[in-house]
Amino acid sequence: MHEARLWEKNQDNSVRCNLCRFRCHIADGKRGICGVRENRSGTLFSLVYGRSVASNIDPIEKKPLFHLLPGSLSYSVATVGCNFRCRHCQNYQIAQWSRENDSIPGENLSPEEIVKAAIKSGCDSISYTYTEPTIFFEYAYDTAVLARAAGLKNIFVTNGYISPEALEGIAPYLDAANIDLKGYSEQFYQDVTGASLQGVLETLKDYKRLGIWVEVTTLIIPNHNDDEEQLQNIANFIAGELDVSTPWHVTAFYPTYKMVDEPPTPVETLERARRIGLEAGLHYVYTGNIPGADGESSLCPECGEVVIGRHGFRLTENRLKDGACGYCKKPLAGIWR
Repeated sequence: MHEARLWEKNQDNSVRCNLCRFRCHIADGKRGICGVRENRSGTLFSLVYGRSVASNIDPIEKKPLFHLLPGSLSYSVATVGCNFRCRHCQNYQIAQWSRENDSIPGENLSPEEIVKAAIKSGCDSISYTYTEPTIFFEYAYDTAVLARAAGLKNIFVTNGYISPEALEGIAPYLDAANIDLKGYSEQFYQDVTGASLQGVLETLKDYKRLGIWVEVTTLIIPNHNDDEEQLQNIANFIAGELDVSTPWHVTAFYPTYKMVDEPPTPVETLERARRIGLEAGLHYVYTGNIPGADGESSLCPECGEVVIGRHGFRLTENRLKDGACGYCKKPLAGIWR
């Protein structure tokens, strides 16, 4: 039990949570849409503070983040819960746990212990990931403050639905984020995630405004978001509203959770999406979830040479020198050593 941040009390003992863009109105004794923030007699509590349900050491490329300390390790942590209800959720066992269970599983792991474990294991960053970091905001915030003081980077792997005030609060300690832009139609977002496309677009612009390094991921699902119009709109949004140097990861879907009837994404679809991104002017478009496919490596936008070669989560070469191409000296956007 840990008192939540970013909420306001109403006269009838209900509360309004202002952590994410749903801004849940929560009656006494009830929980928000995430299932892990509960109103107890007019006070909002986080039920997951210090309750780690997953902690692992991952390559930074797994997040995926390709323009932040390539080849480094990231200490990854999560609690149960999510404010989305994605039908294709890859981590549904923990992300959707609180929709079907009242209990809150996890091991006691304090922010101090997370930072110590990250340093001991040789990690350069801490990633708040696997579920949705917004819903364990207080836990992530306290950890991020300590991590920054210890010289570690902080990373959100997120669905992009945090409220502006919550993001502004953690922004001084947040270095980077991989944000899902799952499709480009309100109908898709409503049907597949239960959220709003417009809210995600606004959040992406908030990250940009606050100077946090952003990489965007789109999991391409056959028959849902693989049409030319949606892919073109995503590429144009990134180029126009964020920056042409913002990396776009187009990744392959595999049947899971409540979408077991859809086929895996063909390699040809990823290649088409990559072409659309490059034609829209994006400098870095990557294909994911299919190791060995074209589009895993970072090419210099000036001379076209491979600057950082990859196969899956493994670097095969690194010709980045002082943040620039080792061939033509063109600076590459990102956070480098």
